[in-house]
Amino acid sequence: MERTTPEGVIRGFAERLNERDVDGALELYEPDASFVVEPGTTVTGHDQIRAALERFAALRPQLTGEIAGVRRGGDVALVLNRWSLHGEGPEGPVAMSGTSADVLRRRPDGSWGVLIDDPWGGEAG
Repeated sequence: MERTTPEGVIRGFAERLNERDVDGALELYEPDASFVVEPGTTVTGHDQIRAALERFAALRPQLTGEIAGVRRGGDVALVLNRWSLHGEGPEGPVAMSGTSADVLRRRPDGSWGVLIDDPWGGEAG
C-alpha cells in the first residue's frame, strides 16, 4: 500500500477495511486523529477510532471510492473521496455512501497519516 501520497493512504484504508484489518487501518491514523462516526458525533484517539472501525469491519464491508480531489498546503492535505459501502448488518444488508473530507498530515518519515476523517464531508448533525 502506498503511503507516499495522501490519496494512496485513502485507497489503502479502503483495502484494509475490506480485509477487515482494523489494526492495519488504524496505523494510517495519527495518534491525535479525529473520526466523525456519524454527523454530529466525533471520536478522538486510537482507542475510540479502533472501536468505530471495528463496527464498520463487522459489516463485512465492500468499500469502494473515487478520489474527487486533493488539495495540498505544505505538510497538510485535504482529500475528497466519493465512496460507497455495502455490507451485512445484524438486520440485513447495509448500503451507505457519501463524499468524505479527510485531512492528512505528512509524517517525519515522508509518509502521510490521517488527522481528520470525516466520511460525511462535513454534513451538519
